[in-house]
Amino acid sequence: MRLSLVLIFVLLVGASLGIGVADLSSVDVDAGLLLAISRWPRTAAALLAGAGLALAGVVVQLTVQNRLVEPGLTGTPEAAMIGLLGITLFAPGAPILIKMAVAALAALAGTLGFLALARHVPRRDPVLLPLVGLVYGGILGAAALWGAWITDLMQYLGTWTAGEFSGVLRGRYELLWLVAGLGVLLWRAADRITILGLGEAQARSLGLDYRQTLVLGLGIVSLTVAVVVVTVGALPFVGLVVPNIVSRLRGDNLRANLGPIALSGGAAVLAADMVGRLVRFPYEIPAGTVFAVAGAGVFLWLLHAPRREGRAHG
Repeated sequence: MRLSLVLIFVLLVGASLGIGVADLSSVDVDAGLLLAISRWPRTAAALLAGAGLALAGVVVQLTVQNRLVEPGLTGTPEAAMIGLLGITLFAPGAPILIKMAVAALAALAGTLGFLALARHVPRRDPVLLPLVGLVYGGILGAAALWGAWITDLMQYLGTWTAGEFSGVLRGRYELLWLVAGLGVLLWRAADRITILGLGEAQARSLGLDYRQTLVLGLGIVSLTVAVVVVTVGALPFVGLVVPNIVSRLRGDNLRANLGPIALSGGAAVLAADMVGRLVRFPYEIPAGTVFAVAGAGVFLWLLHAPRREGRAHG
């Protein structure tokens, strides 16, 4: 599976670099400059955003012990948008790193709010928790919408909710490389986060510092979501669909699955971006819209398809 996944990944990258309004073979086009300024940054942004959201999704699923939950169903992106609105209002000239930090803190607060709410949700029906998260995220989203409306920042809010890559150029996406560093941090903490997924009582009985590991995992999730929202906007369902598919194919060893999850998430978002570029060429449909349609269908399939036990990778 890993070899075929890498091959698909390479083919998608090559196809993405070749898709665009300008013909790279034309004598009137500086192909090297176009690739360096526009097409490679766009491709890299899609790969990094998809990989980061997929990894964030698996952390959230382990934290709440529910495979049908992802950052988009915990109010995390909406909370990040509220943070961005706040920093835009009170410090519009703040550097992008400051805005990202404020968005990450707001995202963490929103995620912790969901966890506090989740403690009171019965776990007999696994569908109930994501439904509660959907309502919770809707409330935070409505608050962000109201704040943008009364402050005349609807255009800003639109850029954070669109989830599209048409505006990505060299110099405007590099913040996403933080996702790679967060992925390394997640790999180092993979065993502790796996134990976190056993539940608080079992994790403490095994000697895990539950609270510290929980903050670490949710910190990675919040910072990843904030970086993606600040740079390209929200992308729904990535953190839900990709970890579930990989888990069905490979089992539940988090450390062994991190690479395939990251590759699959990046490939999925890049494929959605390519579809958005081609459906109404030379116009575009945002990748977030394409993935939302496809992800909704896969989500319904996950609800009804019987789960097969994957192979154990130890």
